[in-house]
Amino acid sequence: MELKIGGTLFCLEQGDITRQETKAIVNAANNYLLGGLGVDGAIHLAGGLAIAVECRKIGYCPTGGAVLTTGGNLKAEYVIHTVGPVYRGGDKGEAEALASCYRSCLQLAKEKGILSLAFPSISTGAYRYPVEAAAKIALKTILDFLLEHDFFEKIVLVLYDEKTYRVYREVLAKVTVS
Repeated sequence: MELKIGGTLFCLEQGDITRQETKAIVNAANNYLLGGLGVDGAIHLAGGLAIAVECRKIGYCPTGGAVLTTGGNLKAEYVIHTVGPVYRGGDKGEAEALASCYRSCLQLAKEKGILSLAFPSISTGAYRYPVEAAAKIALKTILDFLLEHDFFEKIVLVLYDEKTYRVYREVLAKVTVS
């Protein structure tokens, strides 16, 4: 699924984020940037030791923040690591923290001149954020940023499984119709 927003091609894809050929990919990391499960583990595994070395030097990323490392052995030149919130019922600031992840990544990419960027569905795996709620936040935050900043060439949301892709596609259809 593709949309044109200003000069930016915005896409939803089902697949493996480690295979994206964007200038940077986003990693759903933990606060100490130590490779973990899911997307985080896959990116560290595919990207190799160079990512882990830079992550150790950085040491920490607050929830909602973003930091940049090399892409190591990935097709992407860079990895932007962001720490999503652990879902604890939805009334403990999780929505704002999740929106902050997307804004922080987009702002950092813009500051570094990164014109193409691929995101996973942040916090919907091990951090248990409900997919539909996360999709609404992710899509609103990204689309609002793109409407305000006509900078990027391409932004991709790469959804690992069919169910997550389907939910994001349905949410995007509702957002673009209204």
